[in-house]
Amino acid sequence: MLNLKKRVSVTFIATLILALGVIGWGAIQPAAVSAAKGPASNIGIVDYGKLIDQHPDADKADAALKAENEQARQEYESKAASLNDQEKQQLGNQLSQRIEMKRRQLLSEIMDKVDAAVKAVADEKGLSVVVHKSAIVSGGVDITDNVLAKVKKTK
Repeated sequence: MLNLKKRVSVTFIATLILALGVIGWGAIQPAAVSAAKGPASNIGIVDYGKLIDQHPDADKADAALKAENEQARQEYESKAASLNDQEKQQLGNQLSQRIEMKRRQLLSEIMDKVDAAVKAVADEKGLSVVVHKSAIVSGGVDITDNVLAKVKKTK
């Protein structure tokens, strides 16, 4: 029983770490791309990790995910005592799925806002293509800060 609780706790912690890692993904990416110094480009570059990490809703989403993790942990602890090992495993799986669905929902809400801002900035700047900065070796126009300003302005 202790081993199962430990595995469920590890699963919750791993899910939390994964969610925080996705939100902070851009913070650890190397700055491999800089704006082109030649003629203007019609290719935009964005750092989605930075946009997600610095989005005004990121802290709220992080808090909501932590609350969901805590609620799931408490639910597991309250129900596990009366369950057999198989039922405990099923409950742990259900709670993990619930947490993952919540993480995806929170991330999706932020990404929808970021994508709308990316499109708006790209249209304003006459860019025909916008890609993540990790896909570019050289060239392009970095619009990350413009997108971040638009996201914060529409908040």
